[in-house]
Amino acid sequence: MFKSVFSKYIWTFLLIILVSYMIIISIITSIIGNYSRDLKLEIMETAAKSSAVYLENKLKNTEARDIEELTKVYRDDMVDLMTVSSTSNKDLTILLSTPDGKILVAVGEDVSEITDETRIHRHMIDMTNEGSNTFRIGKDEGVFTSPHLAYGAPIVGDNGENYGAVLVCSSSMIMTDLIQKISKAIVLAVLWVMMAALIAVYFITEKITGPLKKISKAAKQFASGKFDTRVEVTGSDEVAELALAFNNMAESLDNYDSMRNTFISNVSHDLRTPMTSISGFVDGILDGVIPPEKYDYYLRIISNEVKRLSRLVSTLLDISKIQAGERKFTMAPFDICEMSRQIVLSFEQKIEEKRLNVEFDCDEDNISALADRDAIYQIMYNLCDNAVKFSTEGGLLKISIKHTKSKKLTVSVYNDGAGIPKDDIPYVFERFYKSDKSRGLNKTGVGLGLYISKTIIDAHNEKIWVESESGKSCKFSFTLTLE
Repeated sequence: MFKSVFSKYIWTFLLIILVSYMIIISIITSIIGNYSRDLKLEIMETAAKSSAVYLENKLKNTEARDIEELTKVYRDDMVDLMTVSSTSNKDLTILLSTPDGKILVAVGEDVSEITDETRIHRHMIDMTNEGSNTFRIGKDEGVFTSPHLAYGAPIVGDNGENYGAVLVCSSSMIMTDLIQKISKAIVLAVLWVMMAALIAVYFITEKITGPLKKISKAAKQFASGKFDTRVEVTGSDEVAELALAFNNMAESLDNYDSMRNTFISNVSHDLRTPMTSISGFVDGILDGVIPPEKYDYYLRIISNEVKRLSRLVSTLLDISKIQAGERKFTMAPFDICEMSRQIVLSFEQKIEEKRLNVEFDCDEDNISALADRDAIYQIMYNLCDNAVKFSTEGGLLKISIKHTKSKKLTVSVYNDGAGIPKDDIPYVFERFYKSDKSRGLNKTGVGLGLYISKTIIDAHNEKIWVESESGKSCKFSFTLTLE
């Protein structure tokens, strides 16, 4: 039922509309209910007091000794007065009672429930005399079969004597007719809004699900290995952004596939070449082709090739550990300037061979950074190795360590050289990336050094980036936290 986007949208919209209108209905009925209760109480109070004042005046101006005697003489006038008061609201019932609760006159809607034996409890008459004018009266009080709200007004003589009370009773305190009309109007509005919502949701979901179906179809083609598939991008909304991101992902996958093939080719070459050299020299020594006086020379070549294989295997193991989350980083302060100087000195022979000019630009002689020293050493060594390798002869190699805002350091490695083509910059930190695809300069790399560097920097919650002018220069920079 809720598998499709359309059904989810429809039910969500309908539920929101329904809940919203239920809240509106409850608020409106509450307001109307409170208003109608206040208005009804005001009407009941007016009817009760006006009837009580009329009877008090009658008692003063006649020779009647009590309300019961007055009723015998002026009953018709009393009934007329109370009838006029009760007709202002059709659900009012007006009772005239003696002090002991005997009902003398009953006028209004529920008169049929009043009999000659009906009595009002004496404590209600007392409550009226004491000023507690509003109370409930119903079956338990022996008057009405259903609960009524009553407003009582005492009939008091000049000497303060109580002659009885006028009780105005109502079975309903809410204007039900008005509430029913409002509810009907709201229900009709709900139906119209729901119909409009259905139409709107249909077109909205169609606009959304159409491109999503195309993306789903393209994803299935990716699953079958067709990485050249692209999705048509129309508009500038979120769905268009998704389609654009999908195309970027497809392009990355396509490039990744190419880089993976290049990586396999490079690894195969890097494994085969030293192994062939080692095998050839060992066989030459065993077969006696190589004279004993040449053993040291060829054994040293074999040792270098073994170290080369070891570095390759170590790099692959690093990748494996990083991907498995097994490589842990220990944050501790260390002197980044001193470490950088040591790394530059380790490249002294290569620097002299290329006659490079070395600059060391540091804000202070010693700056303490907070990071994993071994990991940062690996990054700096890799960046310096690349800088020396790809520098032009007689060019500039520059190490820069600068303070920035928020207790950060920016470490940069700059070199004059061929740089990185603009189209390749977005993929520099990808696995298996090699800018020198011809292997003219980078004969030993497999395109994992910068990927490892970025992974380490990401684990430190820092940033690494590259700035390059193709054919001129290249500068790699990364941030570290100042101790």
